[in-house]
Amino acid sequence: MSEIRNLDPKAIWENFYLLTQVPHPSGHLEKIQQFLLDWAAERGIEAFKDAGENIVMRKPATPGMENCKMVTMQAHMDMVPQKAKNSNHNFETDPIETWIDGEWVKANGTTLGSDDGMGVATIMAVMEASDIKHGPIEGFITADEETTMYGVNHMVPGTLKGDCLLNLDNETEGEFIIGSAGGINLTAEKAYTPVAPTGGAAVKISLHELKGGHSGLEINEGRANANKLMARIVRKALKENGAELACWLGGNMRNAIPNSCDVVLVLPAEAVAAVKADVAHWAEVFKAEYEGIEDALMLEVADAEVAAEVVPAAEALTTVNAIAASQNGVMRFIPGIGDIVETSSNLAIVEIGGGKVFIKDLIRSSMRTQREYCEEVLTACFENAGMKVEVGGEYTEWQPALKNDLVDLMKKVYEEQFGAEPSVQVIHAGLECSIIGAMYPHMDIVSFGPTLRSPHTPNERCNIPSVAKYWQFVKAVLERIPQK
Repeated sequence: MSEIRNLDPKAIWENFYLLTQVPHPSGHLEKIQQFLLDWAAERGIEAFKDAGENIVMRKPATPGMENCKMVTMQAHMDMVPQKAKNSNHNFETDPIETWIDGEWVKANGTTLGSDDGMGVATIMAVMEASDIKHGPIEGFITADEETTMYGVNHMVPGTLKGDCLLNLDNETEGEFIIGSAGGINLTAEKAYTPVAPTGGAAVKISLHELKGGHSGLEINEGRANANKLMARIVRKALKENGAELACWLGGNMRNAIPNSCDVVLVLPAEAVAAVKADVAHWAEVFKAEYEGIEDALMLEVADAEVAAEVVPAAEALTTVNAIAASQNGVMRFIPGIGDIVETSSNLAIVEIGGGKVFIKDLIRSSMRTQREYCEEVLTACFENAGMKVEVGGEYTEWQPALKNDLVDLMKKVYEEQFGAEPSVQVIHAGLECSIIGAMYPHMDIVSFGPTLRSPHTPNERCNIPSVAKYWQFVKAVLERIPQK
């Protein structure tokens, strides 16, 4: 609904609305890239696409500020495509439908794209503004941050000209991030030879309406992982009810805690009633275990067509055992701090069927040796089940700088603007700052943004008052960037 265009500050909300009208899920960025290039051309803004599929924009300084340090404002153009079970939204073709709920902007049954559409809209607002004082400005809008950090991993040295970097990809207004965890993707897979089922009946078990969430920011909140819960159900059915596994589909993004899972089991007709009773029991167990966290949890079972092929019994049990045993969630908090996650893993995607097993995990850690240890734990678990394990898509941790003049300036400006001291933090989520900082070690870097909640889920929302406060702060900081 277009009324978000009328929210203040219009400079950001108008541009965010435009972004919601252009499909831009991770992996499908052609439309948003062309939109950004066309948008810049219409306004006479220098813009180009670099070797990493990123969009770079540049704007000269306002009169009298030509000798100020150049600021690189950075955000990512892709969004996580998650939707409610009853949504028919197609992220590759459909615009995001937005609506206002009190002080929050939300989407209709899908992720909103405020992560990181708010950051992109901010860059657009600064680029087209004629009433902001600033030195030279560079916008760096990156590709596929949510999946592989493809854009920053494929940028060419020398692409960026900035002296300092404002990363606009944080989710809490009044919080400055100066360090983040590194991460790596782990994939376990194996092939199997399907066999004909022996059972004469089948059921489909569906677990949905879990909260899911950001596997970095919300991994410590005790939320349920749909794949892990389903493993408990299926393992019992395989061992005690003569069930055979036909297919499994849980999760769809590595960096999102899986909020749904569907499994089809073939089983003897006389076992159907027992399995249905077990599912009803599991529903009560899970609701009790996650009371106050997963209050919308839905676990359903229905009769299904008997599949033509299933996973061989031994293969099925070995695979489900590995899913049940694999490390998931927080592995360790930072010693001596206690409330900041150091190392975690997210059993994000499980796909079984058609002769293939795929398991995809995202490991995060701010300590390399602990990340490597988590890799070893998961590799041992999956190799023991006969799977081939590969890792890739690594991004390094962003270690806080001992001296950061940009942080000092921003703290001073924030206190002057709002009469309060901002929070300076390191976070468990991964940010592109680590890769950019490694290539441009001279840059002072800070990450900040307006307040978002539940990113990577259909309950993603953006706090309206925080956007106005954030925009006021952005403009004030740009006016105060010092000379070189």
